[in-house]
Amino acid sequence: MSGTESKVEFTISEMVESAAGKEPMRKSTRIFEQYLQPCLAELYGTTLFVFVGCASVMGNIGAFGVIQPAIAHGLALAVLIMLFGKISGGHFNPVVSVSVYLCGGMKLALLLPYILAQMLGSVLGAALTMGVFPDITYNAASGGSFVLPLTADLAKITLAETIMTLFLTLVVCMGAINKKTSTSLVAFCIGLTVSANILAGGGLSGACMNPARAFGPAAIANQWSAHWVFWVGPLCGALINVTLVRLLLGDQITRVWLK
Repeated sequence: MSGTESKVEFTISEMVESAAGKEPMRKSTRIFEQYLQPCLAELYGTTLFVFVGCASVMGNIGAFGVIQPAIAHGLALAVLIMLFGKISGGHFNPVVSVSVYLCGGMKLALLLPYILAQMLGSVLGAALTMGVFPDITYNAASGGSFVLPLTADLAKITLAETIMTLFLTLVVCMGAINKKTSTSLVAFCIGLTVSANILAGGGLSGACMNPARAFGPAAIANQWSAHWVFWVGPLCGALINVTLVRLLLGDQITRVWLK
């Protein structure tokens, strides 16, 4: 096809779009939808997720053990992924973003902005929780932050966080990125995984699985005891998951060998 024919064809296409009430997407609109809007979705979604998560912990003191936080975290995450999944992927978790990037599911240019948006959203969500609850309730629950006993075995807790995050990121990568196993029910599956992990490990480590979920409440409540556990454990779990998916479990597009 000649350059003239191509230009004529493009002009006709624009005329058809205009006649149908659709204008060609402007460059500024493309930039907004590809870069700014996804970061805003991660910011907004993480804010709501952390608010619900912290509120469920503070409203649960001495009542139902880990059942209420498990259901609240899982349901909130599933709903937010369904709402924002097609805008940002619905990560709301730095180690999920790392896993998705390393498995080929997002651009490198978005990785750091996503993580910054998630951290800021976490602080905003925790601040909103502090503003809603009475001081006595907020202080009794340490603002919904993760507080480990002084006698806690940090090595075992870090291992627990690693295993639970491995499970979570495996569901994300296999359910949303890997073409062979992807499913339209992935949001529901991720929410169920979070709930199951909290039911299983909530009494041991709090079942964080998400450095952003740990950071905001810790910053607002100034509660930094063994905070590193909730970064090291989830990050190790995410990296193990990426190794498994990239080498063994992924389809021909995702795997880096034996294609």
